[in-house]
Amino acid sequence: MTHKATIIGGGVIGGGWVARFLLSGWDVAVFDPDPDAERKISEVLGNARRALPALYDKSLPAEGDLVFYDNLGAALDGSTWVQESVPERLKLKHKIHEEVAKLAPADAIIGSSTSGFKPSKLNAVGSRVIVAHPFNPVYLLPLVELVGDAKICAAAGDHLRSIGMFPLIVRKEIEAHIADRLLEAVWREALWLIRDGICSTEELDEAIRMGFGLRWAQMGLFETYRIAGGEAGMKHFMEQFGPALSWPWSKLMDVPEFTEELVELIAGQSDAQSGHKSIRELERLRDDNLIGMMRALKKSGSGVGEVLNAHEDTLPTPGQRKLPVTVDRMIPQSWTDCNNQMNEAHYLEASAQATDRFMEMIGANADYVASGNSYFTVESHIQFVTELHAGEHLVVTTQVLSGSGKRMHLFHRLLRQDGKLAATVETMLIHVDLTSRATSLPTEAVAKCLARFAREHAELELPQGVGRYVGERRDEK
Repeated sequence: MTHKATIIGGGVIGGGWVARFLLSGWDVAVFDPDPDAERKISEVLGNARRALPALYDKSLPAEGDLVFYDNLGAALDGSTWVQESVPERLKLKHKIHEEVAKLAPADAIIGSSTSGFKPSKLNAVGSRVIVAHPFNPVYLLPLVELVGDAKICAAAGDHLRSIGMFPLIVRKEIEAHIADRLLEAVWREALWLIRDGICSTEELDEAIRMGFGLRWAQMGLFETYRIAGGEAGMKHFMEQFGPALSWPWSKLMDVPEFTEELVELIAGQSDAQSGHKSIRELERLRDDNLIGMMRALKKSGSGVGEVLNAHEDTLPTPGQRKLPVTVDRMIPQSWTDCNNQMNEAHYLEASAQATDRFMEMIGANADYVASGNSYFTVESHIQFVTELHAGEHLVVTTQVLSGSGKRMHLFHRLLRQDGKLAATVETMLIHVDLTSRATSLPTEAVAKCLARFAREHAELELPQGVGRYVGERRDEK
C-alpha cells in the first residue's frame, strides 16, 4: 500500500521532509505559494538522492510520485500524513492548522515541524496537531521529537520508523522540546565566548567537531560522562565534577544583548570561515561527513547505526535474474579514491557482500555460523573492466562454478545500472569448522542446496576470464 504525505511549506525543513518521504516510497504532495518552491525542493532532492541511499547496502523502495499544488484541499486529499513546516509565527501556524483541520482526512496524522511551540499553543484554534520536530538534514538525520496526544504520537512513531527515522516521544510538553533546549544552552554560551574574544566561530566549531561532538554522536551526554568516571562509573564522575556546577564556568542565565555589533562580529567570522564555499557545497560536505560517520556507527551498531541496521532489515532482499542477484545498492562516496572512482578494496567489499548473500541463500546464514560452521575465502581474483563512481547503482550477480566437498567456487559479475559489466571477481572458499578452525564438510542441507545451484549454473556458458592470472593478456583466452 502506497501512503501519501502532504508537505506544507517547502523551505529547508519542508524540502527535507519531501525527500525523506519520497525516497521511502511515499507519494508526496507539496503546497507552498513560493514560486521558487519547486526549484528549491528539486535541488534538495538532488542532494538527498545522492546521500540517503548511500547509507544502506540494499536498494530503497522505488520513489513515490511528487506533485505540487496551488490548492490546499487538493494537496490534502487522501493524505496519511500532513507535515506543516511554515515559518515560526504562531498566527501563521494557527491559520494553516485551522484550514488543515477542516480539509484533511479525519484519520490523517497532522504534524508540525515547530522547534519551539507546544502543541497546546498550536491547537488553541481547535486543530488536532502534534509536534513532529525533525533535524536538518531531515533526509539523513533520524531524530524526530513527537509531542502531543499519546495515541497519535504512537501511530506517528510507527510511520516514522517505517521510513528509517527515530521517533522520540517527549513525556511532557515544554517550549523547544528536548534537543533544541540543549542546543540553545550551547548557543548562548557560544555567543558569550565570541563576544568576549575568547575564540572565533571557527575555533568554537573546532572544539565541537574535533572532540565531544564525535563522542555525542554515538553515546550522547550521560553515557559519555559515565565513561569519564572510569571504573567507578557515573557516581564517581558526579562526585568529582558536581562542585564545578557552582563555579563561574557558564553564563547560561545571562544572555548577551543581541546587538548589531555582535551580529556583525559573528557573521563576519562565519563568512571568513566558510564563505568560500556555496551552501550546496557545504551541504554536500556535511552529507558526506555524516554518511562516513553514520556508516561507521552502522558497522558497530552504536547510536544511529542501530536505527540504520533495523531499517535495513525491513528493506527487500535483491530480486532474481538469470543468475541470482546478490547485491543491489548505491555506491557511497566513501568507496571512492583520489581518482574519484571506486577504490579496488571496495570491489572486494562488494564481492564479499555478494558472497555473504549467496551463503545466506544456501543456508549458511547467521544461525549456521553461530552453530560453528562457515565458509572462508582463500583466494580471489579481480578483473577491472570500467570505472564505477559514487552515486551509481551497482548490481552483482553470482554464478557457481563448482560446489562439492569442502569447496565453493564463485564468479561475481559487478554490473552498472545500464547493465554493462564493470568488473568480475572470481573467488574460492573453503568450508571451515569454527571450533577447530580446520577445514570440514558442510552440513547435508547446505551441501545439497549448493550442489543444486552448481548443477543449474553448469548449463550456462563459462564466464570469460575464469582462471586468469595477474598480467595475462586478455586476448590470450
